[in-house]
Amino acid sequence: MGKRFTGVFWKFGLAAGLAVSGWTQSAVPSLHDISISLESLSERVRPSVVQVFSIGYAPVDDSDSTSSTTSVVSKQRSTGSGVVLTPDGYIITNAHVVQGSKRVQVKLPPAGRRGVVEKIDAKIIGLDHDTDLALLKVDRSGMQALAFGNSDDLKQGQLVLAFGNPFGLEGSASMGIVSSTSRQIRADDSIAYIQTDAPINPGNSGGPLVDDGGRLVGVNTFILSQSGGSEGIGFAIPSNLVQAIFLQLRKDGHVHRGQVGIYGQTVTPALAAGLGLPQNIGVVVSDVEPESPADAAGIAIGDMILAIDGHPVEDMRQLNLAIFRHSVNDLIHLEVLRGKQRSDLALRIRERDDDPERFADMATSEDNLIPSLGILGVTIDKKLAQLLPDLRQPNGVVVAALSPDADPDGTGLEAGDVIHGVNGKHIGGMDDLRKHLKDFSAGDSVVLQIERDNRFLFLTLELE
Repeated sequence: MGKRFTGVFWKFGLAAGLAVSGWTQSAVPSLHDISISLESLSERVRPSVVQVFSIGYAPVDDSDSTSSTTSVVSKQRSTGSGVVLTPDGYIITNAHVVQGSKRVQVKLPPAGRRGVVEKIDAKIIGLDHDTDLALLKVDRSGMQALAFGNSDDLKQGQLVLAFGNPFGLEGSASMGIVSSTSRQIRADDSIAYIQTDAPINPGNSGGPLVDDGGRLVGVNTFILSQSGGSEGIGFAIPSNLVQAIFLQLRKDGHVHRGQVGIYGQTVTPALAAGLGLPQNIGVVVSDVEPESPADAAGIAIGDMILAIDGHPVEDMRQLNLAIFRHSVNDLIHLEVLRGKQRSDLALRIRERDDDPERFADMATSEDNLIPSLGILGVTIDKKLAQLLPDLRQPNGVVVAALSPDADPDGTGLEAGDVIHGVNGKHIGGMDDLRKHLKDFSAGDSVVLQIERDNRFLFLTLELE
């Protein structure tokens, strides 16, 4: 009797909730119909979800060691999830799942209920640490890709499902709602995440968050938790940003950051009153970079930015987030208010002059890899020197990018650094760098003289 009453009550409550949402009493689906729909959705999505295995080496903190000079390095294994984006084997996952790995493997979902489970090697095409995304490629065709949904269309309270491999339990699915469509964790975050109460646990990282149509609306990336397990506060990278990063990583292996030359401030009541602005919400332009896209479009100090690409702009954070998710050379449209005159202006996003990835297109893994340093390096010539006008020493090797399998914490080198010396010996270019490094072995320590932000530094590192 108790079980029957509970079931009836639960069904009545569900029916009432659906009726409020616009369902008529005759159109309310049964629990069986809802179950069948979820089964069908899971069956469609699961072949596009893979398990990602990363193998690397890292130092171990051995508190019982009696020697302070002995470092212990052990093999480290981690696992996460990934989403198949194209039939020819491109897979998106989180950068933190594969960073620093020496080998990455992907376990494919079985083909059918009794299909053979395969575990194959994957190549890291590129990583973007700002968004915590990485693109993998497996040598496989005919894979089932997951279609992108429009994350801008998500609504608070919308039903979503999270797929992945929590705690290594492959092929898991969980259900919840969108708790927030735009959650910025820290004030200086460049991403506004989707917050969901769908249970997400370690191992879900890199897996898909899908809508009720089985479309990818986010990539699960982290949780807020005091216990280490899911407490109903999980976060996913919006699919529109994932798609933009995926296209850049597939094309170039890295991401270029853009800018339009607008420096603005969020409008406050005091600012609006003092400047005589017509409203207390939006962004007021405080400066415009000379010869920037904004300057060319005619934007001036004191203008108000009301909308970008048809979406209202309430503060500077929203404007920065909207620009961040666009690629270099993308065209954006701003609605600008000057006095009582509204204007629609088109601006083309330009690459940031200080973007450390701006040299990466000049390098390839075949010609520019320095494995012992984990970098792609480029000799500074006259053309490259023009991009580094403040360089204090007009030669050397610029770090174009970290190699995809390099641990970003392993050497301390950063994209944009310029190497001028190795153990006191001058480095004029890539030939010098290779010549001076060839006499060292993996595990040897060297001292590099580098230039970073117009300062000379000595960097001690252990060769890979």
